[in-house]
Amino acid sequence: MAFRKAVKGTLIGGGAVATAFGLSQLFEYRKNQARLAYVEAQGELKVPFKDALPTREEQLSTLRNTEEFDVLVVGGGATGSGCALDAVTRNLKTALVERSDFSSGTSSRSTKLIHGGVRYLQKAIMKLDYEQYMMVKEALHERANLLNIAPHLSAPLPIMLPVYKWWQLPYYWAGIKMYDLVAGSQCLKSSYVLSKSKALELFPMLKKDKLVGAIVYYDGQHNDARMNLAITLTAARHGAAIANYTEVVHLLKKPDPKTGQEKVCGAHCRDIITGQEFDIRAKCVINATGPFTDSLRKMDSQKTANICQPSAGVHIIIPGYYSPDNMGLLDPATSDGRVIFFLPWEKMTIAGTTDTPTEVTAHPIPVEDDINFILSEVRNYLSPDVEVRRGDVLAAWSGIRPLVTDPNSKNTQSICRNHIVNISDSGLVTIAGGKWTTYRSMAEETLDAAIKAHKLSAGPSRTVGLMLDGGKDWTPTLYIRLVQDYGLENEVAQHLAATYGGRSFEVAKMAQVTGKRWPIVGKRLVSEFPYIESELGFYLDS
Repeated sequence: MAFRKAVKGTLIGGGAVATAFGLSQLFEYRKNQARLAYVEAQGELKVPFKDALPTREEQLSTLRNTEEFDVLVVGGGATGSGCALDAVTRNLKTALVERSDFSSGTSSRSTKLIHGGVRYLQKAIMKLDYEQYMMVKEALHERANLLNIAPHLSAPLPIMLPVYKWWQLPYYWAGIKMYDLVAGSQCLKSSYVLSKSKALELFPMLKKDKLVGAIVYYDGQHNDARMNLAITLTAARHGAAIANYTEVVHLLKKPDPKTGQEKVCGAHCRDIITGQEFDIRAKCVINATGPFTDSLRKMDSQKTANICQPSAGVHIIIPGYYSPDNMGLLDPATSDGRVIFFLPWEKMTIAGTTDTPTEVTAHPIPVEDDINFILSEVRNYLSPDVEVRRGDVLAAWSGIRPLVTDPNSKNTQSICRNHIVNISDSGLVTIAGGKWTTYRSMAEETLDAAIKAHKLSAGPSRTVGLMLDGGKDWTPTLYIRLVQDYGLENEVAQHLAATYGGRSFEVAKMAQVTGKRWPIVGKRLVSEFPYIESELGFYLDS
């Protein structure tokens, strides 16, 4: 009875806050409907490379020999690849270079979540911060879009928020319900309250002592590295010239014929594999280098002040028995005020993240203090029967989050909560900050600014609803066809379908015969994992 009264008592307060945000929901809905109508009216975009993609050598030849591109994007993470895709689908002649491999940096070292940010919504409500509310709303819209355009790489994930004090139950319930409400028609699934017994049934590893109940809400989970690669490949299929292991040595400049001021007109690049150097000419250069934002800005002008304040986000991988197969856990208030997620991933468990100042490096290494901090927080929520051991940490990684200060703000020391788009005096366009979930809207805003500043001829963005590579022909039962048609192991077939989507048949066709009665094809590279030899050939051919 007390449980029900605690929940019921929040209805009035929750309803009042909901009314305050109601009108913004209506306006946003109409805006989204108008945008979707535009995309549909334009019909399908032309895809020059629907089947085979150009080889890296052919791509480099295009980069070297094209007289001038409309847009050159530097940085092959989620944001840079998103910018390239946005540009090429606006019929702009587009180039993209990455000095390492696509998604080898921060974009592959995330928490694997596609989310709006529950904690940001809490701050928006508590501080009546409309800007922060709109940031959450935008992220929830982008969450829905990303789940739709890459269904093979993403899926909704239930996340449990355990409650250990009675007064917290209505407080958290109201906040989570507001999260659903802000998502509106794009709410993945409605959140719900669990009793103590039901919570322990679903998450038996939870600490039982003083547990009152739990709240379950839904966010998205994705394969971040593959998602980044899917964005990049989609840009290449639409005609963007892309090359990895190609670094910018210095920016090219020429005087403006009207003002005489030096303007960025491209980049002098080096193929890291061969050492060959060449120029890429472009009307507009976009800096999307994440933590290395200031390095490229310094190439433009040595006097430019740094805007990036790097922060290390550490995650650890522990055995799968630490969490259920299909439910995550959120610790909303750690011992130092941060948030820790505890999520199932590839039959293992991800725990993280931290948020500590760090130096920018190409290969950040997680420090022992951060690993021990995460383990300590995990212990606080798990049953004493589950011994959380340092030896159970199977892997750990550190990603550098590029927090930024806005150079156009009066207070240049203040960290920007969202992202910033900046255009230097010489025309270099910089996009920095932000989060994985909003890569597409960040790219759209960046291209809008670049088109305006450089007077490029292009229409509106067309990436809302644009299916990513492998997503179009994927179905939840696709893996069954791979098993039946090719004789692959069930686990291998599921892996291929979840990695390549509709293109998994191309990988299956290349698989070698095993010489066994079963599986017929698909030699594993390592017996414990479902990766097969034909995936290497598929990567090389792509």
